[in-house]
Amino acid sequence: MPFSEYIVFADESGSPVLEGIDPDFPIFVLVMIAVHKQHYIEAIVPAMQKLKFDFCGHDQLILHERDIRRQSNSFAFLQIAPVRNSFMERLNAIMQDAEVTVSAVVIDKPKLRQRYATPWSPYHVALYLALERVLYPLLARGQMGRIQHVVFEKRGAAEDKELELEFLKIVTGQYQLGNSATDFRALEWKVLFVDKKANSSGLQLADLMARPIGLNYLRPDQPNRAFELIRAKSLALKHFP
Repeated sequence: MPFSEYIVFADESGSPVLEGIDPDFPIFVLVMIAVHKQHYIEAIVPAMQKLKFDFCGHDQLILHERDIRRQSNSFAFLQIAPVRNSFMERLNAIMQDAEVTVSAVVIDKPKLRQRYATPWSPYHVALYLALERVLYPLLARGQMGRIQHVVFEKRGAAEDKELELEFLKIVTGQYQLGNSATDFRALEWKVLFVDKKANSSGLQLADLMARPIGLNYLRPDQPNRAFELIRAKSLALKHFP
């Protein structure tokens, strides 16, 4: 069976736990980005590597939205305003030029608890809906019957095992969400868990997108440059419930 011409990267923002909801970020966001492998290796990866060499002198820097926003850890150099402005301009250009299809799901946890007596797991709901929204563009681009890899960041052995089992239930047709009749078996799905230290450009790009999408849901009237760049792409965005 041939491999898909696309690779999918997934990342999240917020906690999927329904207990002790953070009032400042009471949502869970899951993002999947599908990118053609040729564009990934010829454009996205080199652009990210060059950014790192230009600002740090090496390519071992891992782009993490939280550290960039807080100007902390490896990103303390962003505390210098001219450097920060130049870095953000370059980073925004990479996001703008990246030819990716974005599938994003925002789970409103308080609403989920209010609407359902026995709420579904926010992560399981988000996973189903995100896979659903990444499936159809892949099929439209001729990937039917191919092996499709989806890359997640490692979180821990137990968490990864639980996610893998839920992933397999969905893509093999053993799990449905409500009345949804989506058949994921047109592709041969494979899940991969990768350590952050692997320095995956695709995982870092997904990380940069997750929180801005969540902030747009929480504060849609607030200026959000990153979200505007994401919205300009092929964005399939689902709010639930």
